[in-house]
Amino acid sequence: MSTKKEIKLDFNSAWELDPAPEDTKHVSIKKQYDLFINGEFVKPNSKKYFATYNPATEEKISEIAEADEKDVDKAVKAARAAFGPWSKLSGKERGKYIYRIARLMQERAREFAVIETMEGGKPIRESRDIDIPLAANHFFYYAGWADKLEYAFPNKNPKPLGVAGQIIPWNFPLLMAAWKIAPALACGNTVVLKPAETTSLTALKLAELIRDSGLPKGVVNIITGAGKTGAAIVNHPDINKIAFTGSTDIGKLIQKSIAGTDKKLTLELGGKAANIIFEDAPIDQAVEGIINGIFFNQGHVCCAGSRLFVQESIADIVIQKLKDRMETLKVGDPMDKNTDIGAINSKEQLLKIQEYFKIGKNEGADFYQSSCSIPKKGYFIKPTLFLNTSQSHRIVQEEIFGPVLAIQTFRTIEEVIEKANNIPYGLSAGVWTDKGSKIFNLTTKLRAGIVWANTFNKFDPTSPFGGYKESGFGREGGLHGLSAYLDLK
Repeated sequence: MSTKKEIKLDFNSAWELDPAPEDTKHVSIKKQYDLFINGEFVKPNSKKYFATYNPATEEKISEIAEADEKDVDKAVKAARAAFGPWSKLSGKERGKYIYRIARLMQERAREFAVIETMEGGKPIRESRDIDIPLAANHFFYYAGWADKLEYAFPNKNPKPLGVAGQIIPWNFPLLMAAWKIAPALACGNTVVLKPAETTSLTALKLAELIRDSGLPKGVVNIITGAGKTGAAIVNHPDINKIAFTGSTDIGKLIQKSIAGTDKKLTLELGGKAANIIFEDAPIDQAVEGIINGIFFNQGHVCCAGSRLFVQESIADIVIQKLKDRMETLKVGDPMDKNTDIGAINSKEQLLKIQEYFKIGKNEGADFYQSSCSIPKKGYFIKPTLFLNTSQSHRIVQEEIFGPVLAIQTFRTIEEVIEKANNIPYGLSAGVWTDKGSKIFNLTTKLRAGIVWANTFNKFDPTSPFGGYKESGFGREGGLHGLSAYLDLK
């Protein structure tokens, strides 16, 4: 199949935005994408390609190269060859390259947003206003640190680790790539990155941008494939650092695979966040926080507020307001700027969520969905609540990764702390109250890597992000994100 033919897509009719530069009016997607190794797109050794689909329409978008062990080895060798010159480059010069990537990302933001929505299913409003700007901001932020590492870590003689193997998930493709690539480059490392097989297109568009930025060849290599490709990266003997974001089960396998080696590892895994509403909370604001906490990105968020704890005295009013607010949510075409909840990322994920519906009902929980209509074609689910749940329910203990909220009530602070912590995960939590002292008390008691107060799902490049227990270890973002890619003596 020829790689020269391109699909020209014009989304002006479906997506009204402020005027954009002429070169971002149309989004071009090739019918076939190769691997990005040593600054060039090359065909896979296996000669195999797999299809990627639009989850909102179930239509094929493109074909993606499937890398095997030989391709992985080729990418790692390219990264190793580039490591010497790149690590010896001054921090100021490295920062210029990273800054240039950020600027190019801003210039092509419309294209990235459209592709991310097409392939991922998330509403265009979220891609456009949150994901792409935040991804660019991570490159800007770490560009500024590239020549200041000795000041960031005084008396530590910071040195790059070498070649970083990075594996990212399908829920925030470009943002996760930025979280991993930007700090690695700022510290002087080189990269071999693998995106998720269902959302590879923005990473491959990022590869085009990196090529256009003039970044030295081999510094960033982006290869595509499924689990075998990821395993080949993890097990490659010349990889110095593994950074993985994804499921807890895969994270455990990675940890076992590198046991006994000198590879550094950071894992950002699953979550089942507690969103806690006290009786003195600003209720209307809290309800908006609940909505954002669980229905943002269709609930495809590792730190989603998927467990709601409401103080007993206000439970009835909070739940009613929540139901009323859910009735206003529009589920449908992700390319429509008025859509609140887009498409579930894949049929596999849709079936998983539907299976949890059966589990929750069989466990005796009360099932509630909004009365909205959903498209007949594509992978869509109505926003869903499970009421009268308990700690023993699987829908409370296990990560569903969809727009599904399990609700419990509590009476005292001690009770809700115990319930919130009584779970295998420890990634994030939210607290809603008018009392600052209560917030500070809970932040010391909740076993979660990040605790939001009177807000939820707010991210910033300067803030570290990561979890405890089965949510992984290590941090991304801020200075912590730099230290994960440095040898600090």
